[in-house]
Amino acid sequence: MSLTRSRVELCPLTLADEDEFCSLVRAGAELHAPWMQLPATAEEFRSWMTRFDDGTNRGFLIRVRETGAAAGTVNVNSIIRGRYQGASLGYAAFAPSAGLGYMAEGLALVMEYAFTELRLHRLEANIQPANVASLSLIRRLGFRFEGLSPDYLWIRGAWRDHERWSITPPPPWTPDPSRPDF
Repeated sequence: MSLTRSRVELCPLTLADEDEFCSLVRAGAELHAPWMQLPATAEEFRSWMTRFDDGTNRGFLIRVRETGAAAGTVNVNSIIRGRYQGASLGYAAFAPSAGLGYMAEGLALVMEYAFTELRLHRLEANIQPANVASLSLIRRLGFRFEGLSPDYLWIRGAWRDHERWSITPPPPWTPDPSRPDF
């Protein structure tokens, strides 16, 4: 699977991406702290990749089409079927391409994939209130603010508050067959 927009391509994250991914995470350590903690070593990466084994999480790299360089990473996490039909997003820009608009294009591709291929009905993004760049990005993509979740995620040794943002697909939308009709 490979989706493209004018400047970016969405590619599944694989074990073969380990060296590039970890190198970019180490190079952008200042960019990601204190918002998240990504795998920066081969051992951490291989352990982290097991989260994608059962299909309830999907991982992607956003690649710049012109150069092939990884501009960022996006996960569709905790996919829930049945009556919910939703998931949460996790994402991070890589330092060399941060602020160039690649993440907006890549996240738009992930939303398209989630709503058409996965046929999800809801995506959530949970963002720490002081993460101004991420909040600006999610607003530009049309997510709506739903509230504050105190002590939502354990990050870098502490429980962190997060703002909860969501989006649903524009009509027409075709539900996944796992959604009950009653």
